[in-house]
Amino acid sequence: MTYVSELLGQVMGSLLRNKLRSFLTMAGIAWGLASMVLVVAMGDSFKEGQRNSTKQLGQKLVILFGGRTEMQAGGQRAGRRIRLNIADLTSLRHEAFLLKTVALELENGLKATSPYNSGSFDVSGVEAHYPNLRTLPIGEGRFFTDTEAAAGARVCVIGRDVKKQLFASRPGTVGTQVALNGIPYRVVGVLADKDQNSSYSGLDEKKIFMPYEAMARDMPPSKNYRPGDLDEVLYQAREGTDSLVVEKQVRKVLAHNHDYDPADENAMHMWDTVESQKQVDGIFDSMTVFLGFIAFVTLSLGGIGVMNIMLVTVSERTREIGLRKALGATRGRILADFLVEGTVLAFVSGFVGWSVAFGLSSALKLVKMPDMFPGLPVSWETTGIAFATLTVIAILSALFPAWRACSLTPVEALRYER
Repeated sequence: MTYVSELLGQVMGSLLRNKLRSFLTMAGIAWGLASMVLVVAMGDSFKEGQRNSTKQLGQKLVILFGGRTEMQAGGQRAGRRIRLNIADLTSLRHEAFLLKTVALELENGLKATSPYNSGSFDVSGVEAHYPNLRTLPIGEGRFFTDTEAAAGARVCVIGRDVKKQLFASRPGTVGTQVALNGIPYRVVGVLADKDQNSSYSGLDEKKIFMPYEAMARDMPPSKNYRPGDLDEVLYQAREGTDSLVVEKQVRKVLAHNHDYDPADENAMHMWDTVESQKQVDGIFDSMTVFLGFIAFVTLSLGGIGVMNIMLVTVSERTREIGLRKALGATRGRILADFLVEGTVLAFVSGFVGWSVAFGLSSALKLVKMPDMFPGLPVSWETTGIAFATLTVIAILSALFPAWRACSLTPVEALRYER
């Protein structure tokens, strides 16, 4: 305990003898460590924001769109348009055993009229389990059931913006009838608010969802539509499966149905949100490493400052070192004193920097942040990496001055004059 008190006294004495120099040195270490923590936290925040954005579409979702062939196969010409249909949906459910859930979607535009107002909106004909793949939170009422979907019941679920247009702020929307292209439909649900900044066919808040059977019967797309055609097929793979293996199986099934080469990727477009997320994570990881390296350089410069101040301290205390050696202090004790003194100086500075970073992170938690940047999460892993880096820099910075101090002979030290 006495040794620790003596050591802390020496550190404080060194700091107070040169206040400005000490402040600048500590500021360099503090800023370097704070920068490292905040840069990593920023990268983690952007990755989390991107994940939140992807979740607004659906969890582990893959969306299939028809395309055009670029390769000749089965005696068919290249350039054929491939459009998804009900037969593809059935084949995927029976033959693609790596898939967990498959759902269809048919799209169109329509005019909706309520007792109060009217407007033009996008409509999607889907199945009852469609919300199991997509993120469609219900704010009022419910989504339509399997029975209603199979029967082609004239029911619908409307987005929040659709409700505002047709009903404004009036209560009791659920159960009300609206005319969709002049045909009466009953509103059974209203979507809750959602922050959606990405989509593949429009924002959900501006859409109307109805049973596929009802849409195909009452208001099918008029342009080049054939009964059974679909605009998209959505699927989720089983847990633990490799997305590329799943994709290969899906392409093989669809290529067999439409008589094109499975290697012809343009014949069927795929948006794999899982793979897209991995690519985005890789971009942010690269950015974090680059900016983290810059922060590391800043921290290293702070370490050079610690080395300088320790060298000055050794110079100022040369006669003291000589006297202590003459009285029996060992080289190991002198080495340990200065090494620990420099390390303590660096760690006090580092703790100040970490406290600033953590304080900023905590303050941002009190403010409503956008989903794309949910704050600056300072994790224990980031803290551990930052202080491990600081430990290495602190030891390397204090080692040379400490070695120089312990290498002085008592005679040289006592004869030293500044």
